[in-house]
Amino acid sequence: MVKVFIDGSAGTTGLRIHKRLEKRDDITLISLCDSDRKDKTQRKKALNSADIAFLCLPDEAAMESVSLVDNPDTIIIDASTAHRTDPDWTYGLLELGDDVYSKVKNSKRICIPGCHATGFISLVEPLIENGIVCKDYPFSCFSLTGYSGGGKSMINQYQDKNRDASLSSPRIYALTQKHKHLNEMKLYSNISEYPLFNPVVLDIYSMMCVTVNISAKEVKLDEVQKAYTKKYANRPLFDVSDISAQSYNGFIPSDAFKDKDSIKITVTGNDERISLIALYDNLGKGASGAAIQIFNVITGNKETKGLNI
Repeated sequence: MVKVFIDGSAGTTGLRIHKRLEKRDDITLISLCDSDRKDKTQRKKALNSADIAFLCLPDEAAMESVSLVDNPDTIIIDASTAHRTDPDWTYGLLELGDDVYSKVKNSKRICIPGCHATGFISLVEPLIENGIVCKDYPFSCFSLTGYSGGGKSMINQYQDKNRDASLSSPRIYALTQKHKHLNEMKLYSNISEYPLFNPVVLDIYSMMCVTVNISAKEVKLDEVQKAYTKKYANRPLFDVSDISAQSYNGFIPSDAFKDKDSIKITVTGNDERISLIALYDNLGKGASGAAIQIFNVITGNKETKGLNI
């Protein structure tokens, strides 16, 4: 039996991970009562008694939790932004390559990729890897997300029956171009400059639609489609079966993969302009689904165990 502790189990991602794991018969969940959840002594005890610990906390709290671990055998899977670009940690976007599986399998410190970053990196990295687009290309991205990505405070704000009417409208945020996912987006896409990035929160609990537009003057549409098919066709959480989106009849619903743990890649456009689109769920492949996928790889289970594909 694998002993698991979720530090931050009362948060949105923590609750989702807990819900998925509590149904399994191959683990033992270490739990703290409400009065002990923020007690450093009790958290340290739980962290060090776990085989695998999930951190579902703000950055500072996640760093504190790491400092409490002195058991060399405890594996940490961190959902925060705190360690995603730290070279001593493994970035857990498994679809980047077979070498990532090996790193995750053998690492004691693993990061769950950011929700926006998951889509951007999945769309851009294959273009760089295959030399389809140069590293200094001026990438621009917009990303539609569900409000659950903002945590409890934003969820309460949107679900308040007396809420402000403006919340019914899509809202652009991170207006200073300093979103916290930008560092990992740049690093793991292997691009030389930060992309222009506009995240947009919608009045939908959970969903994700990331779009990157590129000029096609020196790029062929079918070349891009083939690059994604080659990279992702055998990845169980990636759907490239309808890469040109023929089944959507000219419209792509942005929440088409809501409540799923998989991700849909689509490439559309013409000989001059191409749109790269990733559809998934910010709480699925963008958070708890990715966490369970990583957990499955570490524990030698089927990668998709407990996931909604």
